[in-house]
Amino acid sequence: MSSAAALPFPAQPEPPAARSAGIRVLPGVRELPGIRELRQALAERQVTVQESVHEVLAAIRRLDPALGAFLSVAGEPALRAADLADRRIAKLGPLAWQQQPLLGMPISVKDLIGTRDLPTTRGSLLTGERPWVDAPAVARLRAAGAIVIGKTTTSEFGWSASTVGRLAPPTRNPWALDRTAGGSSGGAAAAVAAGLGVAALGTDGAGSIRIPAAFCGVVGYKPSYGRVPYVPAGVDRLSHLGPIARSVADVAELAAVLAGPHRCDPDSGTGSVDIRPERRVLRIGWLDFDGTTPEIRQITERACPLLADRGHRVARIELPFPDPYPALVDILAAAEAAVTDPADEPYCDPGRLAVVRHGRSLTAATLMRAEAVRLALRTRLRAVMECYDLLAMATVGIEPFDAAAIGPAWAADPAGLRWLAWSPASYPFNLTGQPAISLPVGRTAAGLPVGLQLVGPVGGDAPLLSAAGALEADLGGFPAPPLASAYPERNH
Repeated sequence: MSSAAALPFPAQPEPPAARSAGIRVLPGVRELPGIRELRQALAERQVTVQESVHEVLAAIRRLDPALGAFLSVAGEPALRAADLADRRIAKLGPLAWQQQPLLGMPISVKDLIGTRDLPTTRGSLLTGERPWVDAPAVARLRAAGAIVIGKTTTSEFGWSASTVGRLAPPTRNPWALDRTAGGSSGGAAAAVAAGLGVAALGTDGAGSIRIPAAFCGVVGYKPSYGRVPYVPAGVDRLSHLGPIARSVADVAELAAVLAGPHRCDPDSGTGSVDIRPERRVLRIGWLDFDGTTPEIRQITERACPLLADRGHRVARIELPFPDPYPALVDILAAAEAAVTDPADEPYCDPGRLAVVRHGRSLTAATLMRAEAVRLALRTRLRAVMECYDLLAMATVGIEPFDAAAIGPAWAADPAGLRWLAWSPASYPFNLTGQPAISLPVGRTAAGLPVGLQLVGPVGGDAPLLSAAGALEADLGGFPAPPLASAYPERNH
């Protein structure tokens, strides 16, 4: 690793484009509302929970045939929950949110995560279960007053970083319907970007929250491994459960509700917490990954002067590790093979089936070598994080590709094993378990969102969110996609 010369700072970014004038779902709000805006409107009786949920469900009916963000919608159960929330607000007033901080918030859940009142297909023809109980994360959202409005689309068992499968049409990007929303939490990110709920619950095994957040122009947060319980736990120990929303403040609020140990996830609550005193001046290492386009590199580097203006020290550093992609493939493929019966092959996604068959071909020695790469990567990045408080980089180095594709055409290979190789800035931090967040930093000349990723040390979630929130405030926010202009406008 090189401590290298300071990163050259480009000129200050131009102010973001004006927000779309037609988008208004709350009185006086000229943007899609977040948790705080909706909570304030509910507290001031500008809108009821019933009205808010009705509007979201109506918007799903109008927009989702083109978008493909939902596999199932709650409908009547969501409206019943909204009625109960309105009664609670009428009875308790502002005290209601002291007891239930997410009371009345319409939130979607990725269909890898179990829900008691909606089918859990996991994006596959092989399943369609209706669990007796919610997954712990969903139960915590409901206990905090959130209203589950539906299950969002995912690739089969979340295997790919695009949301394409046999169960439903591809999820499309609300900024350009011919482009992918990313994956495998593509339905979640597309729904949030289009205003179909204030937030979504996603999963991230190799970038599955951060990639679609970057492609759709929203905020996606992968907490430290084990910070939020993941049930059923994955044998690959790569998957994180986390929120997608339209602001850093909203993902932080959701994470506070979701975090904590659970008996069904032995890894939950076991991760170390960074107890170093929070620095007012952060040391930020800037990483450039191969394959990042010049345009995206230029857009993400707009953040540099903003960080410098806050007194932070930003230095470009050399990539401190070799690409761990071959090890990731072996670990993921072995895990997919372990949960797939040969009799199920006719029903599997063809791309995932190639991964499963690779997993079956691996020897124990090969898998142990992959685990050794993971251990070495964790060791190297722990040393890096002793020198830097945060790492920064483009979340994804390319624009969204075709909606029906698994990846960009140049990344295809006959064996089908380079399905994630086009996103080298995402998967290393699943292997290490570090917290990472993607936030929108600009748009390309084609009008497509670009994400900036910040990565902290294991357990360093609080300072990571704090730095991301400050940078977001300096960037000034970004408009909602044109698709959201079809969202209903309230008249009071």
